[in-house]
Amino acid sequence: MSSVSPSVVFAPQLKVAATYMRGGTSKGVFFNLDDLPAAAQVAGAYRDALLLRVIGSPDPYGKHTDGMGGATSSTSKTVILSRSDDDSHDVNYLFGQVSIDQPFIDWSGNCGNLTAAVGSFAINNGLVDAARIPENGVCVVRIWQQNIGKTILASVPITNGEVQETGDFMLDGVTFPAAEVPIAFVAPVEPDEAVFPTGNIVDTLDVPGEGVFSVTMINSGIPTLFFNAADLGYTGTELQDAINGDSIGLARFENLRLHGAVHMGLSPNIEAAKLSQHIPKIAFVSGPQEYTTSSGALINAESIDCHVRALSMGKLHHAMMGTAAVAIGTAAAIPGTLVNLSAGGGMKDAITFGHPSGTLKVGATAVCTDAGQWQVEQVVMSRSARVLMEGVVRVPAPETC
Repeated sequence: MSSVSPSVVFAPQLKVAATYMRGGTSKGVFFNLDDLPAAAQVAGAYRDALLLRVIGSPDPYGKHTDGMGGATSSTSKTVILSRSDDDSHDVNYLFGQVSIDQPFIDWSGNCGNLTAAVGSFAINNGLVDAARIPENGVCVVRIWQQNIGKTILASVPITNGEVQETGDFMLDGVTFPAAEVPIAFVAPVEPDEAVFPTGNIVDTLDVPGEGVFSVTMINSGIPTLFFNAADLGYTGTELQDAINGDSIGLARFENLRLHGAVHMGLSPNIEAAKLSQHIPKIAFVSGPQEYTTSSGALINAESIDCHVRALSMGKLHHAMMGTAAVAIGTAAAIPGTLVNLSAGGGMKDAITFGHPSGTLKVGATAVCTDAGQWQVEQVVMSRSARVLMEGVVRVPAPETC
């Protein structure tokens, strides 16, 4: 006998136009702001509730079975795009990092990987003036990253007036080849901002119960803490299982991250720092060593300058976050940082570093002013992107979210 009372009427699901896209080593659900329900076109609890349900969070099972998310930091993401009102930009890009097991979306930072997909979506959805799109060639999409207030340029290939998604560019951490999309993060640190929030290229971080550590605290792309792998008891060549399968080690990383957030001024205290899973990132570095990637490929020490492993939302990333790559490139370009020293020291305008899935080359232009302050002109790297699915997502009507 059915337990459903015929007198109970449930509202039908809402249909919202959306595109499921991969950008770099991440993927997420993309929306045109105008396609969202009116109440979700402005920031607030309504928007967050709707997007949480789209992704399938919070999920106590940690699987995102009832949503579009993939239950990892790389796949629990949502993007809202709109046409820019500023003539110097084409599109506004708002990114939300969706917590997997908590009813929370972190709007405090950017996703550098998904930036590669922003340009394609903007062109395909009429957010870029047709006059700026060549019949064949490259369309440089001028992106205003709303979360952090920065300009990013995505060079999207165009063939016969359409976005060219297929190609032979291989990005380590992505299974199949696609068209290359160069990304330039313009002035990731404004002249009136501090690359090093504490004023030091290397700080000493005293963490009760853990010890005293050397750390480079940098704000470029995304606030990031860089530790020496050896100081933490690692070689620097670790893959995901070695880190993510160690609950004690992960708790230690989180403790270091929370104390680092307070030390670099991102949070007033540890409890406040716990409210942001997205920033700061925490990473560890080591010199070049031969290693085997997660796909079984052998990487020779001679082919890289250093190793970097970074954690996102409490877990080791399977490759490298785009925003963390910006921080890595910046730190590598500035003599004396732990990243720079791990890569051999001295002035550098580009490095190739090893990560769990392979290697990544990132270039940065950094200059020291007469006042002794470092400024970053731009950081560049290549990514790829493609549409995985487009149409509508269905989600319970707003009043039930």
